[in-house]
Amino acid sequence: MKKDIHPDYHTITVEMTDGSTFETRSTYGKEGDVLKLDIDVKTHPAWTGGQQHLRDDGQVAKFKKRFANFGLK
Repeated sequence: MKKDIHPDYHTITVEMTDGSTFETRSTYGKEGDVLKLDIDVKTHPAWTGGQQHLRDDGQVAKFKKRFANFGLK
């Protein structure tokens, strides 16, 4: 294996949006740095099952609008 080509792998602290923290190993920053998250699994709707944004101008919406009065159910 070649020497001096791999990034430094060290311990950092990750701070979640609610203020809780945990330690992990990463190539981010330097030893002891804090990575503050803006979005995480505790708050993002993709993981929490919160309100979903539905496109009203998407292909399915256009199809439904075009064939709304067609009579098929």
